[in-house]
Amino acid sequence: MILEVPRPEISVLAMLGYAFFAFVVGLMATPWFVSFLRRNRLGKQLRVETVDGKEAAIFRKYHKDKFGTPTMGGVLIWSSILLTVLFSRVLAYAGFVEHSLLQRGEVYLPLFTLLSMGILGVVDDYWNIFGLGKKKGLDVLPKISTLLLISLAGAWWFAVKLGYDQVHVPFYGDVFVGWWYVPLFLFVLVGTANAVNVTDGLDGLAAGLLVIAFLSFGVIAFVEGKIILSGFCIVTVGAIAAFLWHNVPPALFFMGDTGSLALGGTLGVIALMTDSILVLPLVGFVFVLEMLSVIVQLSSKKWRGGKKVFRAAPLHHHFEALEWGESKVTMRLWIIGAFFAFLGILIGVFG
Repeated sequence: MILEVPRPEISVLAMLGYAFFAFVVGLMATPWFVSFLRRNRLGKQLRVETVDGKEAAIFRKYHKDKFGTPTMGGVLIWSSILLTVLFSRVLAYAGFVEHSLLQRGEVYLPLFTLLSMGILGVVDDYWNIFGLGKKKGLDVLPKISTLLLISLAGAWWFAVKLGYDQVHVPFYGDVFVGWWYVPLFLFVLVGTANAVNVTDGLDGLAAGLLVIAFLSFGVIAFVEGKIILSGFCIVTVGAIAAFLWHNVPPALFFMGDTGSLALGGTLGVIALMTDSILVLPLVGFVFVLEMLSVIVQLSSKKWRGGKKVFRAAPLHHHFEALEWGESKVTMRLWIIGAFFAFLGILIGVFG
């Protein structure tokens, strides 16, 4: 069962106002932030090897001109979200509005996930830039271990504090899973964070798909009566849109792991909070495809004597290798993402 608590509400106009605030804050802070990144040489490093240790020839061919482009733009995104949430709290404290976005039942957990995974991403991005020798970024074990610890804290909150122990199956009903909810929670958070991280490889690709995904869950949360959570989703859309304004080709800067891990994990949490785990693969359909393409490619190389299924993985690099062009790949994947997200909204609302 899920514990029911009184749910405060904010108006749609207030949601849009907060989203606009996050958007403006992000846009206004961008010039200073990019200047800071450049001064401190926090720029993208070209990938020397693929995941399985081979030379990343295709990646280097199409991305050689991006060497040194400022990264860690995710800090700007989640800072804008945090500032907007705190601003709403100040307005509520001063009596200008009745309720703020800083609500325990609906915002504490996604905000915790956003900030904790964002900090992990900062560390990973920093070591990716300044790591010694050929080894770039955090090792897999400490990175995954930290992701699991963050996810475990969230799983405990869901299971113990909020009483989540069932999963809604669209057009069927609720299915009791008991303590299996904990490993399910871990799988969703770690899987979604890594899927978004894998997708973040072309200018504007991940950011555009995240706008679509958070907007979709904002609609689902609103229909379910989780108004504050819906407002948080819309604020996140505003903050990502401000980043996307300068991330479309050619990108002024990249979000880095501090953006993709944080936003991917938060997306997973919101899917769990809206009891939409089985809708998440539709809303994040392209993220799923990208992650599966990596798994299929690595499995094929291992079990088929080095033979590849795709010219390059993740999937967007395969399309690049087919000479589609970066902008065309991004736009087409946005279209696919929007179509399946719309299906996800329909199923989430009516299922």
